[in-house]
Order: sequence, then C-alpha cells, then structure tokens
Amino acid sequence: MAQARPGDTRLIHDLIGIGFGPSNVAMAIALSEHNARVGAEEAVTAHFFEQQPCFGWHRGMLIDDATMQVSFLKDLVTLRNPASEFSFLCYLKSRGRLIDFINHKNLFPLRVEFHDYFEWAADQVDGMVSYGHEVVGVMPVVRDGAVEYLDVTVRSAEGLAVHRTRNLVLGTGLRPLMPEGVERTDHVWHNSDLLAKVDGLDGTAPERFVVVGAGQSAAENVAFLHRRFPQAEICAVFSRYGYSPADDSSFANRIFDPAAVDDFFSAPQDVKRRLMDYHGNTNYSVVDIDLIDDLYRQMYQEKVLGTERLRFLNVSRLTDVKETPGGVRATVTSLVTGEDTLLDADVVIYATGYSPADPIGLLGEVADRCLRDDEGRVRVERDYRIATDPDLRCGIYLQGGTEHTHGITSPLLSNTAVRVGEILDSLLDRGLKSASDEARTVADGTGGTAR
Repeated sequence: MAQARPGDTRLIHDLIGIGFGPSNVAMAIALSEHNARVGAEEAVTAHFFEQQPCFGWHRGMLIDDATMQVSFLKDLVTLRNPASEFSFLCYLKSRGRLIDFINHKNLFPLRVEFHDYFEWAADQVDGMVSYGHEVVGVMPVVRDGAVEYLDVTVRSAEGLAVHRTRNLVLGTGLRPLMPEGVERTDHVWHNSDLLAKVDGLDGTAPERFVVVGAGQSAAENVAFLHRRFPQAEICAVFSRYGYSPADDSSFANRIFDPAAVDDFFSAPQDVKRRLMDYHGNTNYSVVDIDLIDDLYRQMYQEKVLGTERLRFLNVSRLTDVKETPGGVRATVTSLVTGEDTLLDADVVIYATGYSPADPIGLLGEVADRCLRDDEGRVRVERDYRIATDPDLRCGIYLQGGTEHTHGITSPLLSNTAVRVGEILDSLLDRGLKSASDEARTVADGTGGTAR
C-alpha cells in the first residue's frame, strides 16, 4: 500500500482504462466528445492500456460471410449521441460505401466490416491508448487513512511503469472457455483460434473435423469448414436434437433495450433469475434461423446425392479426446443409448463459449475493499461502479461481468454506447478532482501523458 506524500507531483489521471476493446473504445470516444464540448478546464484526463499490439476483436472468428447479430445502429455511439462523427454511418461515408450499404437493405453488416469500423473508430482516439502495454497490478494510495488514488503498474517493452488515477474502468473482455481437463493443442482448438490456425492446414488435405457446440459460433465453424475443405467430413456434436433458433422477434428483443437494464437492476432476485431463464434464448446457445436452414438443406442434398460430408451427431456428447500421430481420436457418446462412436480427426474444435475475465483479478489488495453479495459475486451499483467500503474513494467501473446485477444486455454491444455514457455521467457527478489535487496541480505545473 502506497502512502501519498506532500509534494507528490506525478500526473494524476481522472480515469485509467484497462483493455481497449469495443467497450473502452466507446468510452474513449465519449470522453473525447465531452472534452471537445467543455474545453480544457473541465476536460477529463484519461488513458487506456491494451496488451495487444494493435486493436483486435475476435479476429479468429471474422469469417468472410459471417454477419453481426445486432443492428448497425447499435454501434459505439448512436444510442448515446445520434449526431456523433464516430457512427457506423460516418464510417461508411469515409469508406465510400454509404450508398451501397443503403441499397443493400440490411440492418446487419458483415462481421469483418464491423471490425473494420471498430478499427477506424479506435484509430481516431489512438492518442488516448498505449498498445503493447499490459496492466499487471493495482495498488491503493492512502491519504489520511482513505484510499484517494490507485497506482496502476504497466509492463511494456520498455519495462515497468506506474501511473496514478482517481478512477478505473475495466474492459478486459472475455476468455475462451474449454471443458475442464481439455487443453488447447495443434489439433484441439477453441473456435476463437479458427482463422489463426486454419491456414496451417492448407496443403495437408484434412479428412475430418469434429466441431463441438450448439451455438452460433459452432454452426458458423461447421459451415465454414465444409466450404473451405470440400473433401473433408465435418462432424457436428451437440446434446440437442438440432440447433435451436435465436429468438430475435421484436418483443423479445426488448430485453436488449437500455430500459431493460433499469428493470433488471431493480427487480427482486427471483425475478432476475426468471428473466435470465425466459430470455437466454435471445443470446446463448442459439443460431440464426437462416444458417440453420442452410445447413439442413446442405445435409439433405448430400444424402440425396450420396455424398455425405456433413454429419450431425445429435443427442450426443464428446466424452474423450486423445492425441494420435498427426491428429486426435474423439469418443462421442450417445446420451440415449450410451454407445460410443470413435472418430479419428485432424482437428477437434470446441465452440464452447467464453467466460468473463475476473473483474477484480488485477486489483490485488484493493479487491479486499470490494463488497460481495451472498453468493460471493462482486456488488455493482447502477452506474456500473463496484460497491466498495467507504474508505475507498476511487471509482472502479466494470464494462463486463455485470449480468448478475444488470441483466443479459448489460455487457453486450447492444448496450455499449448507453453504458459508457452512464459511466461518464457517474464520473462527472461524483466529481473528479479534490481541492488538494487542484492546488498541487497549479503549484507544480504538472502535465504530460502516459504514453
């Protein structure tokens, strides 16, 4: 624990962001627009640290024909500021495709196009981010018995550096989830590895892939591999009879409205559980109906022609995977009969989802000041700020890991623009500088950046 000393003249940021995925890019844009509106005296000083060497968002799943599952209007800014110059429509204008997109009559852009939009937006606020910088620790800075600042230790090619802040916003994203005891290897992948690894198979004439999972990513993997390797057999393994369609009907989609966050946050715990049960099929382990129909049509056509390459091992589970020379042997067990089917494959791909990064895993002893609920989960206020003991005066905000308090929509892209606006409002409402800060800053003339 660090003690603040009289005459400590290091630059104190109003906000430091950990991670620079879409959520914190949106946060940086909101700050940039605020600062441009209010001028230097009321500007919020902020900086973000991202361990990747450049912006990247699920690069392993940017399949050429995969589309977004949310409307382009749910971009980084529009629901917060429809007049923003950082909107997807402004991006299209800058790329010379606005008219073409309108003529396309489609609300759902290609995923690779939306990734390009994210990169375009990130490039416009790149003065607020340091890439290739990994946050490795956070320490409390105590003044008069209270934690007034947080010292953030960052590792880069230049070594370690410490940056001081009044507030943190954590946007550390998701981590690939593998079944317990299963390790990723050259022949056992998570679907997030798909595009990074599949090129290494060119020229090897793979004979069989096994894809595990029943969600959108699993179905996209099956379709992609079937198209990419026209001689290979693709075996889809899942415990259901078939893929379940996503409920994207108009009324069900209201679960993604910003107002739904208020409803969920204020609801009793039993209602929270019911809402998650009712509406899980809008987002989890479900597939777009068009893709389901395409896969079934392809499977049936192959049966008619006697050229079956697309196999669906339903009501089954992958129970064992063993490495073999040049591949793997997968054991698929029927949930009905218990019978095992052995499949020798070049690659097994687990499309088994993601788990949120531990929201307070980096906070060290600061985590001891974060309050928990009866189930041991971190408590989060409506403004996405972690509830802490009164002696921690810094705000620690979450962009993810808030489903238990804010509902299914809270961490998703659908809510990103609104969420960052609420976090910014909270920062401003709570006040950013103490009188002692301002006095020292004037006296010392401190400045600079955390690049």
